[in-house]
Amino acid sequence: MIVVLFRSRLVADVGEDYAQWLAEMKALVHENPGFIDIKAFLADDGERLSVVRFRDEESLRAWATNPRHLEAQRLGRLKWYESYTVEVLTANRSSEFSRAAQAAG
Repeated sequence: MIVVLFRSRLVADVGEDYAQWLAEMKALVHENPGFIDIKAFLADDGERLSVVRFRDEESLRAWATNPRHLEAQRLGRLKWYESYTVEVLTANRSSEFSRAAQAAG
């Protein structure tokens, strides 16, 4: 599994077009083969964090080269982001627990 950590800060005067593009990107990434899930968080200091999980490098590469995603990146640097950092990690192992699954099993 590949995990992408996208940490960002928006400019003070981010426009409504940002929200429209964000909604489009969220919908589009869900259509990407190998996409697992995305979670977004907002820190008290205004920093934003999106955690995006993909099945493998090929899945991430498909997302990274998607033409609409590339356009969103260009607009982000031009208009919306004060700063951002992208970190791509490979998960060496994972485990999970679900009380509901344990009770059903």
